[in-house]
Amino acid sequence: MNIGAASDASAVSQRMIRHYEKIGLIPSPPRRDSGYRDYSQADVHRLRFIANARDLGFPIEEIRVLLDLWSDRDRASAEVKALAESRAADLGRKADALNAMREALLDLAKGCHGNERPECPILTRLAS
Repeated sequence: MNIGAASDASAVSQRMIRHYEKIGLIPSPPRRDSGYRDYSQADVHRLRFIANARDLGFPIEEIRVLLDLWSDRDRASAEVKALAESRAADLGRKADALNAMREALLDLAKGCHGNERPECPILTRLAS
């Protein structure tokens, strides 16, 4: 299938498919006589795997590791579990940081009268 069909089947944009090919996350597919890439169902399956991993917050280098583990039928699941738990911990720290920022903004907003006067503790805090 051509890149458009692979994109539709995998829900990965053509731009990202080219990028994943360029950085080696997917192998370069063979080319047709016309020069167009010819993707297989296995390529689409791999693209879906990558997209799902990205949706869960895995960075590219960890996706490389996951892809290697996925293709290694002799591997133990412990390494996969460790990667997932590490990613979950990172996401937890980010969620805590986002929540702290949200609370700080809400606290600043409480102190702002939101009227026609120019005084605003939000801007004062940002300027300090």
